[in-house]
This record gives sequence, structure tokens and C-alpha cells, in this order.
Amino acid sequence: MAANGDGFSNASMENLTGHVEKRPISTIVFIVAMQKEAQPLIERLRLVKDVNSPFPKEVAWILFKGMYKDLNINIVCPGKDSALGVDSVCTVPASLVTYASIQALQPDLIINAGTAGGFKAKGASICDVYIVSSSAFHDRRIPVPVLDLYGVGMRKAFPTPNLIKELNLKVGRLSTGDSMDMSPHDKESITANDATVKDMEGAAVAYVADIFKVPTILIKGVTDIVDGNRPTSEEFLENLAAVTAQLDESITKVIDFISGKCLSDL
Repeated sequence: MAANGDGFSNASMENLTGHVEKRPISTIVFIVAMQKEAQPLIERLRLVKDVNSPFPKEVAWILFKGMYKDLNINIVCPGKDSALGVDSVCTVPASLVTYASIQALQPDLIINAGTAGGFKAKGASICDVYIVSSSAFHDRRIPVPVLDLYGVGMRKAFPTPNLIKELNLKVGRLSTGDSMDMSPHDKESITANDATVKDMEGAAVAYVADIFKVPTILIKGVTDIVDGNRPTSEEFLENLAAVTAQLDESITKVIDFISGKCLSDL
């Protein structure tokens, strides 16, 4: 991932994989915006809530952890907003928990998993699960040379060709913003980003992971069709449970594939 949109350069990619190609992946951190999205996987992997959290006592962040096969699995959720009691979604909480998780847990790999809107014009359907090829922002409009590229923040995801081929996963670009709806300005930017799916966290996770050069995979399940005929919020709530279950199945297959492998095997 690189801020100029070129992703991992050949040199940096060789440097990264060179250090780890003979060392199996050991620690994975999942960044998941809503605990409801993570709950099926927490239960399937029999993870337990860490009562001695490594995070500051002032925050509501929740860590679930445990061993699955040879992997140290950690799922981190931002938790509930202290004032309103709703899930702390969007880019700011996602950035904070990603930073804190890297510092506290030192992961070999980050996986940002969660729900997203999909675009039927790009072939997306409800319950589709996508591996993200690249992420960008669509609501950071800065019409100044070079700063405009910074605002978009296009980053390629860590390459996983073997994983995609083995599990026959769909691949698409992700566009991230802090609103569930899509304004005309957002639509224009999302089209420019060539996005298949739209969420509220992914590009922020990718941004922080890129700073610390932690390989990151983004996996998104489609709960609503952004360019469809139904209200996004209505469709999201209606399909959340089914899509979360589908995500759980797909992510479990991903974890099984990763087990015993090095980054360069993915």
C-alpha cells in the first residue's frame, strides 16, 4: 500500500516478503467496526474477551482473543460511543483502534472485515463477499494540486493471488467515507475511484497499516445495493444478519487458508 496509489513497490514488496517468507504467519488482528458483525466469528473460533485489555482504560475498545490452529487470533472492535451508546463506526474510531492494535499486539497481518454497500453497475449483489484490491476515500475533496491525491488516498491492498484463486473470491475496489448515504459529490468521487463496494472504515485502516508497513487484507460483505431502488439504511438492517453469517463462513475459509503459511504464500 502506498499513498501515491502505486501500492507496494517491487522493491518494498521484496523487502517485506524477504523478511517473512520463511516465517509462518503467527498473529492476526481483525479490525471490525461493529461487534454484531464479529460475533459469529467470535463464537465459531471460541474467542474470549480480554479482561486485561492492553488499551487505555478510558476507551470502550473491546479485544477478543484466542488460538485457532497455529494462529493467534485477535478481534478488535471500537465498542460503543460513551454518549449515545451506539457502535463507534466510521474512519476516526477505525484509525484509532488500528493504531493501538498495531502497537499493543504487533500483528503479522491485519484483516479489516465487515459489511459494505455494493454497486449493481459493477456486478455486486446482496451477500457477495469481496476481497478488496485497493481502497480510497471519496469524501476528502481537496482541490489543490497534490493535496487532491492525498485526499483520495488510493492504496493497493496486500496481494493475495493464491488466496483469491483457491477460495474463488470476488475482487473489487473499495471506496470509504463517513456517511452511509451518497451525495452527488460522493457519487462522482466513487465513480472516479472505480469502486465496487463502499464502506465507512476500510481506507482508514489501510492508511494506518501503511504507516507501519503491516500487510492488510480487506474483506467486505454486501448488505445493500447503493445504486438500487431501496433506501440504504433499510436494506442494510434487513440483510445484516444474513451477510454477517456469510462473512463468517468466508473469513473462516480465509483463516484456514492462511494457517501454516507465510505472507509470500498468500
